[in-house]
Amino acid sequence: MFLTLAEYLQQYESGFSVFQYITLRAILGTITALVLSLVIGPTMIRKLASYKIGQQIRDDGPQSHLSKAGTPTMAAR
Repeated sequence: MFLTLAEYLQQYESGFSVFQYITLRAILGTITALVLSLVIGPTMIRKLASYKIGQQIRDDGPQSHLSKAGTPTMAAR
């Protein structure tokens, strides 16, 4: 949709032709995904933690891993 808009605006302003490059569109897509994950991520972690969805940590593991108990994961149980 944005590509179509850029193609339309290209006839009025030549600077919009930069959106024809696949590398720019890939970089913009990556930045969009990063921003969305940074904005939505903390809320999603709090919501998963409130549902008690988390990874169980074994007692026989390293002591530094005990602080990670209850961290929400996307792994299947």
